[in-house]
Amino acid sequence: MIKKRIPGSFVSVDVSRRTRRSKFLQQIDALIDWAVFEKELYKVCKRSLQDAAGRPAYNPIVLFKMMLLQTWYNLSDMGVEDMVNDTLSANAFCELRVEDTVPDHSTLSRFRSELSEKRAMNRLLTKLNNQLEHHGIEVRQGGGIIDASITPTAHKPQGKATYLLPNDPNTPLTKSVQSGVDQEARWVKKGGKLQYGYKRHYLAEAQEGLILAVHTTPANVHDGQCMEACLDQVELPVGSRLLADKGYCSAKNEQLLRQRALRSGIQRKAHRNRPLSVWEKRYNQLIGRSRYKIERVFGSIKRWFGRLEARYVGLSKTHGQHVLEAMAYNLYRLPGIVMSKG
Repeated sequence: MIKKRIPGSFVSVDVSRRTRRSKFLQQIDALIDWAVFEKELYKVCKRSLQDAAGRPAYNPIVLFKMMLLQTWYNLSDMGVEDMVNDTLSANAFCELRVEDTVPDHSTLSRFRSELSEKRAMNRLLTKLNNQLEHHGIEVRQGGGIIDASITPTAHKPQGKATYLLPNDPNTPLTKSVQSGVDQEARWVKKGGKLQYGYKRHYLAEAQEGLILAVHTTPANVHDGQCMEACLDQVELPVGSRLLADKGYCSAKNEQLLRQRALRSGIQRKAHRNRPLSVWEKRYNQLIGRSRYKIERVFGSIKRWFGRLEARYVGLSKTHGQHVLEAMAYNLYRLPGIVMSKG
C-alpha cells in the first residue's frame, strides 16, 4: 500500500486505498511536473496571490489544482472549497497539509479572473501538451482535426427588445440594456433552435483527439472564419493533414493550408447547380470517419464534467473556461493513454 506523507503535517494521510477518485488524482500527480506550471503562474498572477498586506499568501499551484477539481467534478467556487476542506484525496492533490487553510472561494475567483485578464490560459495548455510528449504521446505528429461547438449562457435577453426614446427627434433610437445580460454573447440559430452564447473552436490532434488549440468567439461567428486563429496557436508538421467539415470549405482556408504546407482534409460542399460528384461524396465519407474524434471531445466534456454551458459572464472568462476544460479533458484521458502505450 502506497502512502502519501505530507511533510510537516500532524497526520500521515493514506490516500491510496479508497476510491477511484483518489487513484485518479494520484496518477495525475505522478505524470505531471507541476513546477513547470508554478513558474508560469508566479510570473502571471501576482495580485490574486497576495494578502491584504501585499505578502504572498498561496502557492498558485494550489489554486490551479482547485480549478481542475472544479472542472472535473462540476463544482462551484464554494463547492470546490468545501471539497478540498472535507476530502483527504483532494486536500493531498492540492499539496496542502491537513491543518492548512484552504483558499476561499473569493480568492479562487480573483485568481481565475487574473488568468483571464492576462490571457495566460493558452500558454498553460501549451505547457501541458509539451509534458504529454515526454510520455511518448506525439501530440503534433499525426495532423489535426478542427471543429466548433456552441456554449450557451443563461444570461440572455428576455422578451422583445426595447428602445430608449431620445428628446431630440433627429437622434437615432438606442436599444436599452437589460440588467444581467451577457453583452458580449450573441444569438445564433442552429438546428432550427435559437441559442444565445459563445462558440468554442477546438483543434485536436488526429491520433488520440487531445486538444491542442482553443479559440473563443461570440456564437454568431462562422466556424470557417476561425481556422487561422487556431492554427496560429500550434505548429503542425509540414505535410500533415487538417480535417474539417464542410463549414470550413472556402478558397481562403484552402489557401491558408497551402501557405502553411499542410494538406487539406476539408469536406467538399455542394453549390447551386453543382452537386457533389460520386468521388466527392466518397471523399466526404472518408473524412467523416476520422472526424469522430473531435466530436467525441465535445460529448465527453459534457458527459464527464456535466456541462457545456458558460459558467461566467464575458468573452475572456468564457474563453478561460474553454481552455480549462480542454486541459481537464487532456489530463482526464492521460492515465489511460499512457497505460495503453505500455
